[in-house]
This record gives sequence, C-alpha cells and structure tokens, in this order.
Amino acid sequence: MKTILVTGGAGFIGANATRHFAQGGHRVAVLDDLSRRGSPENLEWLRGECAFDFHRADVRDADRVEEVVGALRPEVVLHLAGQVAVTTSVADPRTDFEINALGTFNVLEALRKASPESILLHASTNKVYGKLENLEVELRDGRWAFAGKPEGVAEDQPLDFHSPYGCSKGAADQYVRDYGRIYDIPAFVFRMSCQYGPRQFGNEDQGWVAHFVIATEKGHGLNIFGDGKQVRDVLYIEDLCRAFEMATAQIDKTKGEIFNIGGGRANVLSLNELVAHLGELQGREIPVTFGDWRPGDQKVYISNVAHAKECFGWEPTISKREGVEKLLDWVRANPTLFG
Repeated sequence: MKTILVTGGAGFIGANATRHFAQGGHRVAVLDDLSRRGSPENLEWLRGECAFDFHRADVRDADRVEEVVGALRPEVVLHLAGQVAVTTSVADPRTDFEINALGTFNVLEALRKASPESILLHASTNKVYGKLENLEVELRDGRWAFAGKPEGVAEDQPLDFHSPYGCSKGAADQYVRDYGRIYDIPAFVFRMSCQYGPRQFGNEDQGWVAHFVIATEKGHGLNIFGDGKQVRDVLYIEDLCRAFEMATAQIDKTKGEIFNIGGGRANVLSLNELVAHLGELQGREIPVTFGDWRPGDQKVYISNVAHAKECFGWEPTISKREGVEKLLDWVRANPTLFG
C-alpha cells in the first residue's frame, strides 16, 4: 500500500484518480480548494465510493502545501490541480499564472524541503506545443488532418507557448523537469490531450466532449469555436487512470521523462463528428452555431503515444464510441447534477 497525494483531487480527473487508487488498496489524500464547478459534488460522490483523507487547501498557499506534504510524506504525488481554460487565462492571466505556474512551484518546493523522495507525476497539456504552425495541415474527409504526421505529435515537437494558459502550463512543465534534474526528485510529465468521462462538468471553454454531451442531452444547441472540423484524440478517463498507475509503478523507467498522453490515432474525433454521433444517439438534429477561433487553438492535435507504450507498456483500450456512450449513460443517470 502506498500513500498517494492527489492535488485537485475533487476535480474531474482527480476524483476518478482518487477512486482508482483508493479502491486499489492505497491510502489516498486529496488536496483541493473546491473552487471549481462540480468539485463539491465530486467530493460527496467520492465519500460514497472509497476511503480517503481530505485537506482543503489552495496550491497557491505555499505554507499549507508544505504542511500537507510534510505530514504525509507520500510515496506518490499526482499534481492535477490547475486552471484549465484558455479563455479564462486570457481574461485573468494573473490568476492563471498563480495557479498553474506558482502553484506547481509551491508543490515542487514542498517536495524539495519535506519529501524529496516522493514520486511526482505532473499533469501538463498539449497546449505547450502552441498552434503547431510548423506542421502542415489539410482538409481530408471533412476534417482537418496532419499532412505528414499520421501518427501524431511526439515529444520532440518544439515547445511554443501560445496564450497565457500555454505559458503558465509550459513554465510549470519545465520547472518540474528541472527540479527533477537539479534536486533528484523522481518526477515526470504527462502532456495530456482531451480527457473525458464521468464526473466531468464541461463547458464551452474546457471539457468539450462532456459539454457537448451534457448540453445536447438537456435539449440545447451548441456553439463551436472555429469551423468544427478541428480534430482531437480523445481519451476516456479509465484509460488515463491506468496510465497514472502504470507510470508511477515503473518510476525506474519514467523518471525524468515526458509523455504525450491521449487517445492516439485510433481515437481521433472532430467536433462535427461528435455532434453527428450525439444526434444519432439522441434521435434529433442538433443546432450548431460557429464562432471565432480562440487564441492558440490547434486545427489538429493527435498524440503520438508510442513513447508511453514503449516505456511503460500503456496504450488506450476504450474506443471513442464506447467512451462517449458511457459518458452519455452517466449524464442520463444523474440529471440532477446538471440543473
């Protein structure tokens, strides 16, 4: 049994990770300030699913973070807390910076001072690669596609921080790598694509798969930023939790590494394709309006997940169709969560 600290443990990914590890027999502690929509509900749900310790704290509070880390001295830290929306970062860049960059720095300092032997998995983002303007894209079969990278973006893609969100996450990403080198903290980074699944309360700014499912199930139309032909590789939350477990269990292989984590080529989905799939499942035509592209939006992002497979044996197992239908089943089973 390991002691595992999950920052942002009442968020979508954090709540699922907390349940995954707690039900696997580990002692799990959640650090969360419950500020994000859905977090209080996720915390209550968790209390009915598994045993865990809860520490209400903000990662911007360095003293409090160090206090929790020092008291627990966890074998593993999953650093999942963060500000997650590009549009929010543009509207309020200071808060975005303080949560993502300074918050991560506070976690690193707490580990350096109080628990340097702890394994650290840092949740980064594909947005550190920017708009991928050096990669040629083309319209193919009604959606955008890479002209010359069919397997997707690998970890050697140059960094190019577009938007305050890309900058704050990119700074955190690089701090984690350097603290691993300088202070020998066993740390590694997941640069993650589009995760989705139960306990996700998506909106127009972030969590688009869940937002589409929830909005259309409530009978609403959709507003899409861009032309809807943009493509992402989508990853169901159960597959992500398996990746967390496999990578932290093989720290001798993953220490110091960067991994692009997503659904990969097999789970590529355009926004328009998801709208069409939901229309089939719900038996209606879903009205859609289109708005301007957002800063830093990529027409195509597909994770090349070969490095994760080669290094620690992970690859996605849940198809995009199966995952979307599982998410829809959860939304239908919990109508009171969505007003």
